[in-house]
Amino acid sequence: MKNRVGLRGIILLVCCLLLFSAMTPSFAQEYPTKPINLLVANTPAGSVNVSLRILAGHVEKRIGQPFVISNNNGGGGSVAFGIAAKQKPDGYNLVAGASTPLVRIPQLRQVPYKYEDFIPILHYGTMESGLFVRADAPWKTLKEFVEYAKKNPGKVTYGVSGTGTPQHLAMEFISKQEGGIQWILVPMPGEDNSIPLLGGHVTAASIGSVYTHHVTAGSLRMLATHGERRMKTFPDVPTFRECGYDFINETVMVVAAPKGTPLPIIQKLDDAFHRAMDDAEFVKYMGTAGNVVSYRNYGDTKKYLDDAYIRLGKMIKELKIPMESEKK
Repeated sequence: MKNRVGLRGIILLVCCLLLFSAMTPSFAQEYPTKPINLLVANTPAGSVNVSLRILAGHVEKRIGQPFVISNNNGGGGSVAFGIAAKQKPDGYNLVAGASTPLVRIPQLRQVPYKYEDFIPILHYGTMESGLFVRADAPWKTLKEFVEYAKKNPGKVTYGVSGTGTPQHLAMEFISKQEGGIQWILVPMPGEDNSIPLLGGHVTAASIGSVYTHHVTAGSLRMLATHGERRMKTFPDVPTFRECGYDFINETVMVVAAPKGTPLPIIQKLDDAFHRAMDDAEFVKYMGTAGNVVSYRNYGDTKKYLDDAYIRLGKMIKELKIPMESEKK
């Protein structure tokens, strides 16, 4: 009798699994049936937001439903990810931004989510960044700037868009390699805010490539870039590595969903966004903003971010950057 009950249970379980697997493709084919909420962890004028809105406009044509896009750049993007983590994982609540709120910020301060609370859909671009000073500043090279900072402790201030960003880690990396430079970090509201540097309120800014148009206009000078290779738009500007500092900013632009979102939906969105990346308007904007069009699917993006989380955690410990709750 017990064996019969056990056998019936196994048969019932197998039938349920087969039924679920049969329903999954249909579920993915029907999705989406209503507008999709997309929360962008970036300021309205930021390159992530602008590029994503262009991209989303073309994705809408492929999936047949509009995106309802909103912005929240609070906490360097962590507020948006905190909101998204609590949303229903049904494919109608997505979040997008730089990878910093996922792999860096949770290792530097308390946030209302964990890295594991999300499943990436894709990464569609790589963010480039560098160290900028005013065009009338006396330093023509990164070496000159660093030497001045070493000889004038406490006089150099540098702006970043937030603690724990790769641009912040870049400056900490230099400081450690140079035996401890006494320069002062000044958090700035967002990556598009150039007023503190242009107005002379900070000595330099370690920031995203959105500042490059000021370089072209002649109001700012870029001393070095954080990328693995020189920027195509500024081939004469050396990388940090070329200047003797083995640091690379590998921040990518990602679209993600709360964990538990069905894989068929993730795959469908991944495919739609990837196809839209061929759009000429999107490609042109990415180049103008100083970003690089690059792609990893949901699986490869997950592997990339997993590796980055571990690697950056190690760097944070080596640089002795404490959690905010540990600061006195």
